[in-house]
Amino acid sequence: MRPVDLVIRLEWVVAAVVAVVLYKLTGVSWWLFALLILAPDLSMLGYLAGPRIGAMAYNALHILIAPLVLGLAGVLLSGSMLTAVALVWAAHIAIDRALGYGLKLPTGFQDTHLGRIGRDRP
Repeated sequence: MRPVDLVIRLEWVVAAVVAVVLYKLTGVSWWLFALLILAPDLSMLGYLAGPRIGAMAYNALHILIAPLVLGLAGVLLSGSMLTAVALVWAAHIAIDRALGYGLKLPTGFQDTHLGRIGRDRP
């Protein structure tokens, strides 16, 4: 792994830790965290309709835009539940990136913007 790749992964580890710490500050039950942490991966069911639809479904739930907007709404509306869900979602994305899983390309599940899963990346 190149040093720059290691730095990027460490950034995502820090992002995941920050999301978990902020989640704790919401006071919402850890049961919700446990229930939702893998929920974005249900988007993989889109692959049943083919790699193009699968990539779109997966990517829709694995970009930070939606959880950031949801989290902002939670903060502005004093909605601890909205904020908590957004933080779980953001933690999931950060953990995925820290592990080297990227957004999917329409060519197949293994092909991501970070390289092919299961192969050494340049």
